[in-house]
Amino acid sequence: MWQQIRINKRNSLLLLMGMGTVLASLGFLIGAAIGGVEAGWIGILVASGIWLIMMLTSYFGGDQILLASSRAVAVTPDVHPQLFNIVEEMKIAAGLPKLPKIYIINDPAPNAFATGRNPENASVAVTAGLLARLNRDELQGVIAHEVSHIVHRDILFVTLAGVMLGTIVLISQLFLRGMFYSSLSGRRYSSRNSRDGGAQAILMLVAIVLAILAPIFAYLLYFALSRRREYLADAGAVRLTRYPEGLASALEKIAGTNINMESANKVTAPMYIANPFRGKKAAVNLYSTHPPIEERIRILRNMSHGAALADYEQSYESVTRKKGMIPGSALNDESVEIRAASADKRPVSESRQKREMGDLMRKVNGFSFLACPCGIKMKIPPNFPSGQIQCPRCSRVHTVDKGKIKTSA
Repeated sequence: MWQQIRINKRNSLLLLMGMGTVLASLGFLIGAAIGGVEAGWIGILVASGIWLIMMLTSYFGGDQILLASSRAVAVTPDVHPQLFNIVEEMKIAAGLPKLPKIYIINDPAPNAFATGRNPENASVAVTAGLLARLNRDELQGVIAHEVSHIVHRDILFVTLAGVMLGTIVLISQLFLRGMFYSSLSGRRYSSRNSRDGGAQAILMLVAIVLAILAPIFAYLLYFALSRRREYLADAGAVRLTRYPEGLASALEKIAGTNINMESANKVTAPMYIANPFRGKKAAVNLYSTHPPIEERIRILRNMSHGAALADYEQSYESVTRKKGMIPGSALNDESVEIRAASADKRPVSESRQKREMGDLMRKVNGFSFLACPCGIKMKIPPNFPSGQIQCPRCSRVHTVDKGKIKTSA
């Protein structure tokens, strides 16, 4: 996959250069519209300065910003042992140098994403809704997809491109809102003479048009490459798990859940394994962050002969009727047999999903669980003072002392 990694890096560079051109043009026109052509160069410097500050911030702490904005909480193995076990399996299968940090998002919508600078500094975040709905094979498929993003070096691209996109949107919004409020207050941009005024009026009009179109153009650049990366991550996931149906079934469950993610936004949306937004306008189009999920499922379920990259490429071409996207150098004679399903194929009822999501998020937030011999399970908040707690069913008295629980007869 080294050839694919090099292509990803090249495409990322081209995308960042394209978005950088949009950002510089926007800064120049805004500056020129406000203060003349001379001020246009100052506009470029200001826009570049804002971008540089945000880029440095994102490179050294962008993953933490994205995780915090997604309300992701770092967890330990005792919160969800199976999740840690699967991440460890995929880390070994992918040859990652270090286990990614693991986060859980308090959101009922099933989804997941990976972020970080490189494989040595990577994180995987999954929602409580995902953990409650998926069985082991399905969860393994999702984790393998995110680990593939880490292996393909997609995570740095998403972080940096997302910040550049955010910068373009920020500058555009500041300019447009400034124009709106200045018109409300009766202020007008003036010029020394009518000729300069006419030129500046034209520049102002062009700047307004670009401020509206620049974010749209940047979104198109961003989303186009993001969609391609989702296919490649699916191919990598199948190769790691050797079980295409696991990821296909997970995507099917995710697509069948009509819940919007409250913690997602337009900038972070391409990071997720599936479009986090639902509703009538969630259909795939030029502005979609992801390829059609139904098409991804068909490609995976069409893989009957093996789980190698060449098998995915063949299935992709058969389903989409398009030329494949994996470079020929990566399509070697490797043979990866499809394994059998694991024993965990349990259907999860809606009531159980809600109960498991609730218990999981209580664990994430530091709650302790006390199982009384009578069968009731009490949930003790982290700020519960040391003292006694009585079972509401059997009246047994339990002593809580600095996190240790003792039961009285």
